Amino acid sequence: MTSTEQGIADFVGSRHDEQIGFLAELVKVPSDNPPGDFLAHTARATELLEGLGFTVEQHRVPDELVRAAGMQRAINLIVRHRFGDGPTIALNAHGDVVPPGDGWTKDPYGAEIEDGWMYGRGVAVSKSDFATYTYALLALIDGGADLHGTVELHFTYDEEVGGIIGPKWLLEQGLTRPDYVLSAGFSYGVVTAHDGCLHLEVTINGKSAHAARPATGHDALEAATGVLATLYDLRKAYEATESEIPGIGSPSLVVGLIEGGINTNVVPDRVSFRIDRRLIPEENPVEVEKTLRREILAAAGKWPGITCEVRQILLAEPLKATAESERLAGLFCRRASAIFGETVETHGVPLYTDARHYAAADIPTVLYGAGPHSIEEANAHRADERLPLEDLRRATVVVALAIGDLLA
Repeated sequence: MTSTEQGIADFVGSRHDEQIGFLAELVKVPSDNPPGDFLAHTARATELLEGLGFTVEQHRVPDELVRAAGMQRAINLIVRHRFGDGPTIALNAHGDVVPPGDGWTKDPYGAEIEDGWMYGRGVAVSKSDFATYTYALLALIDGGADLHGTVELHFTYDEEVGGIIGPKWLLEQGLTRPDYVLSAGFSYGVVTAHDGCLHLEVTINGKSAHAARPATGHDALEAATGVLATLYDLRKAYEATESEIPGIGSPSLVVGLIEGGINTNVVPDRVSFRIDRRLIPEENPVEVEKTLRREILAAAGKWPGITCEVRQILLAEPLKATAESERLAGLFCRRASAIFGETVETHGVPLYTDARHYAAADIPTVLYGAGPHSIEEANAHRADERLPLEDLRRATVVVALAIGDLLA
């Protein structure tokens, strides 16, 4: 390391306990989505950031847009620090988290530390990178390097439901237009591609009848079982297709919600269910939806007296690597490999993130941040979510050094 680089590493090390406390304060304030009321968390995050000397912009999303997204109140935060003329890189992490659920052995909002790991909902996904990115920026400011460009922190609150009123809204409102983006990730790989996702709601309509005279009705549940059988046959067929990108795997399909019927003694007149169809980057989202709709309607059409409606709930485009995002990823791979003492490479992940909104605006985007080797090891979206605090320190050094390389 050069003396400047060593100074950055020393700064992060000297402020590590403080950084841990910063993260703990964020974990202790619930920000579950649903229900999606984030004002308390944004207030605490703003207070902490201002305590570190930053000017924090609060951009409140209009209530009607928040409600349309299934949430209650949301504010996006932006911090900007200009080092000089040059490109802007935005560092984006989300503060909304899935509800804790059952099975915890720790307080989900306790930020308890045991054997070098902090436990709590959102500690790994992705409140950790509020802390990573904040202290990486502090390290760059303290280091006094001759940098040319601007660093922005984008802390948003709707990733768990699609990012429409977070990064997408910030871009649409013209509140930011970075040249590069770094989104929250894990420390042992740099993500350059991820799945897309299609959510469809299927409604099967029949005709109710007394259970003693079922032939006088049209059983929506019977028809739905036929449609579901078709969908599960399709799911098996997806296994034959696999992405060429390491870490992505095959397309997938899950029926995650189902409801219907009137009473035990009534022929069901209506059944609805929702489908989660994951798309690998090589797939065309428009063609996938068209094909899936055609299969569903054809299966439902086999049943007399039945009508079927298919409604799109969500279409999240896959994240695809570009020449510029690969170049950006190379900076992080090189620095992470040196700091972590093992080869850190690019890969894909079989999930979707807010990174796609920046990429859709033609902004080179990669994912990297604090965390263990996998979402499974972090217990992400599960009980006892956790983060190794040494990874928090080292990832912060990596982010600071890689951004320094970009803006040098």
